Amino acid sequence: MNKDWFTIEEIDSNTYVISEYKHWEETHCYVLNGAERCLLIDTGLGVENIRDQVSKLTDKPVTAVTTHVHYDHFGGHKYFPDFYVHEAEVEWINGGFPLTIEQVRNFLIEESCDFPKNFDVNDYYLFEGVPTRVLKDNDTIELGGRTIEILHTPGHSPGHICFFEKEKGYLYTGDLIYIGELFAYYPSTDPIAYMNSIKRLLLLPVKKILPGHHDLNVPVSIIKDMDKAFTDLYKRKLLKHGSGTFSYSNFGIKL
Repeated sequence: MNKDWFTIEEIDSNTYVISEYKHWEETHCYVLNGAERCLLIDTGLGVENIRDQVSKLTDKPVTAVTTHVHYDHFGGHKYFPDFYVHEAEVEWINGGFPLTIEQVRNFLIEESCDFPKNFDVNDYYLFEGVPTRVLKDNDTIELGGRTIEILHTPGHSPGHICFFEKEKGYLYTGDLIYIGELFAYYPSTDPIAYMNSIKRLLLLPVKKILPGHHDLNVPVSIIKDMDKAFTDLYKRKLLKHGSGTFSYSNFGIKL
């Protein structure tokens, strides 16, 4: 029996990560407390109520945002009526997601894990809703004493965004950067755009990477390593769907 589906860890005194380590994807969601509002970056699988966890960390109004509209990042949106999404994925979050619910359920149980006792995969569904704000590249979200910048970083998905907090040097990278296998093989992915999004991040004064999955200790140098890997594949004319999987020191690229 799984008693603690979520794990909460402190990043700093007003930033926390809520993780689903009991699932094979090990998804991370981030709570950013400002003086006036709280921002929740990604809401996980929706297997259990993440709102209960967020309520332990803030008494401020909560806005949810997605790095991108994949099932493991917006599953808990049903608990947050105030949510934002990038303009390129408004249709996806409002019922137009390009996979069937059967395909999504198969992803969810692709590897065995200790689901909560009351969870039934056959009851699992994708959230659908209309965002309270549609985000564009270079928009900002003001939390009261904290400013979060929106960076459109397509490649893994059309409307993928990273969130940059310049004052702290925090870069929340979603599925663009993490330690593990990077996915750029789905029909909705764009390997060339992925490379260009990595190049954009090279220009930022990043002090800490906060990824969407797996190990939280991601070296900032991984941005340069990934840029080199993607650029090399591009020069070799391999940066396209169907080229295979390429392995590097702490990440892989699946095309």
